[in-house]
Amino acid sequence: MKTLKDIDATAAHALLDGNAVFIDVREPHEQAMERIPGAMSAPLSELARGGAINAPSDRPKVFLCASGARTRNNSAALASLVDGEAYCLAGGIMAWRRAGYATERG
Repeated sequence: MKTLKDIDATAAHALLDGNAVFIDVREPHEQAMERIPGAMSAPLSELARGGAINAPSDRPKVFLCASGARTRNNSAALASLVDGEAYCLAGGIMAWRRAGYATERG
């Protein structure tokens, strides 16, 4: 069974510079408060109802949530929705912010 590999904020940021697709699985109201610039929105609630993720298979995907827990708990399901490399941002957007990387209001 395919699952997401953990990646820390520093390594994820390096992938972002290398054209990775960031996929935010938090709900819209959470994304409105703070998000990673350029991240694709794919709330878990929509994915559970059959939503799709349209991301290029040749680019790494980095899934994120607030703390990493939702992404980790749904690792196999999320990994099954994409082709190619797929990661879980360990610590979520909180770790991203703590590492000093940019966020924005949605």
